[in-house]
Amino acid sequence: MKKQNNDELVFLPLGGSNEIGMNLNAYGFGPAHARQWIIVDVGVTFGDQTTPGVDVIVPDASFLEGEDIIGIVLTHAHEDHIGALGWLWPQLRAPLYATPFTAYLIREKLRDADLLDEVTLHEVPLGGTINLGPFRVEMVTITHSIPEPNGLAIHTPLGTVLHTGDWKIDEDPVVGQRTDVETIRRLGDEGVLAMVCDSTNVFVDGVAGSEAEVKAALANLVGSLKGKVAVACFASNVARVDSVVRAAEAAGRRVALVGRSMHRITAAAKSVGLLKDVRDFISDAEAKYLPADQVLYICTGSQGEPRAALSRIADGTHPHVNLSTGDHVVFSSRVIPGNEIAIRNLQNKLSDRGVRLYTERDHPGIHVSGHPCRDELRQMYQWARPSIAIPTHGERRHLVEHTQLAKEMQVPHAIAPRNGDMVLLAPGDPSIIDEVPNGRLFVDGGMLVPEAGEALRERRHAASNGVLIVTFAIDDKGRQASDIEVRGLGLPGDADYPLDEALDDLADRAKEALKKMDPAERNDEEAVEGAVNRALKKASQQIWDRRPIVETVVLRV
Repeated sequence: MKKQNNDELVFLPLGGSNEIGMNLNAYGFGPAHARQWIIVDVGVTFGDQTTPGVDVIVPDASFLEGEDIIGIVLTHAHEDHIGALGWLWPQLRAPLYATPFTAYLIREKLRDADLLDEVTLHEVPLGGTINLGPFRVEMVTITHSIPEPNGLAIHTPLGTVLHTGDWKIDEDPVVGQRTDVETIRRLGDEGVLAMVCDSTNVFVDGVAGSEAEVKAALANLVGSLKGKVAVACFASNVARVDSVVRAAEAAGRRVALVGRSMHRITAAAKSVGLLKDVRDFISDAEAKYLPADQVLYICTGSQGEPRAALSRIADGTHPHVNLSTGDHVVFSSRVIPGNEIAIRNLQNKLSDRGVRLYTERDHPGIHVSGHPCRDELRQMYQWARPSIAIPTHGERRHLVEHTQLAKEMQVPHAIAPRNGDMVLLAPGDPSIIDEVPNGRLFVDGGMLVPEAGEALRERRHAASNGVLIVTFAIDDKGRQASDIEVRGLGLPGDADYPLDEALDDLADRAKEALKKMDPAERNDEEAVEGAVNRALKKASQQIWDRRPIVETVVLRV
């Protein structure tokens, strides 16, 4: 009797589906009880006002721990695709595969995490192929806003998946090669089972635009300016950095890089032959001795990050760069959703210093997206002609809209999974067959903690409600042996009811709560703390209409 083949091909997003960023996708092949896995990208997202003290967030990959992971393939070097490697590789423990530019930056990341000697990192040439068990992964050259972006043609015995990664169509990309249309068409002719595709700009009509157009716009703008000029852009957008450098040189300006990541990325670019025909960069310390019309700064911090170079310049705390009246800052970048407040605050600070600002809104053409708009998505579907469309790299609204677009393009099946949804691609009709544990882990104080961890929950509570600290002494007979002192953090007072007076009233409430307790109960510290905490929270609700964190310290004498 012939042995039945129970092999399945599944797709499992653990990050990047229902959000933009934090990409982590897994492909499994084999029977359900013995799948082999490859992982595509291991990225981060970033904290915001809702995560005080947390700057970096990574996907929860615990489901994959202990699974048979035979390789991790990185499509490109953006943080939302490689940034979590230092945190999650010890859990995944599989060899890494990346093209040279991406590999350079991965080594830096692994070195920072003290993992460089543990991890096997294979450099793959552009257009190269990786053989991993039942998977044959073909690197497909595409265009994006960073050197060496790759789509992946993942060939398996049950069909081929085209994983686009981040991409766009640009006939003149400034840096790197154009999207390899011939290969994508060949894949379409051979048959693409499923396409897992970028959804970032699915609501934007038309096309993203060319970096060559930005290059011309920046050259015209920089050439027209007097005084010092700073350009804020993403350090990883080497094409944009290249365009800014050439605009500066055409205007007779020397270029100073400001920000650690700007130095790191440009070093990586030079390691693969980019930025080699431009003048050497000068340091920001050297730049301050040049006449204002002879310097241009390329800065990190276009999203208002508080510790980035541009924020320190706006605050007047940067040790070498000072901008004021007559100077200019060009924002050659988009506003990432969630960063609007931080960027507005940054721009207001720069305006207060007399700096003139230039943004995409008032100077169209100084930025274009690195992701495909609707016409480019339609073109990709015409080339690849997949049987299954699986949108990724988008919030829920993006994914749902993308499935509608795929149906308009006559794709037979379209599925918009959430993180943790396991999608059966073959055999049979595609469907979601399981939901696995998933979520987010916060990098808090150098440790990975659950999203719902107590520390962050208390921090949020304290940020919105304040903190009360109560201290007093009780003797061995359960009697109050000192005055009760109450201190408040983050709580208001005014001329009619000063904070000191409110705290004295709270001390009286704590004293009343103690009096109501039997002497025997007062020997139980948990009971004392509970009674005082309840009394002060109730009183605080009456005074401030909020319930602060109450920390009661009982001293025994």
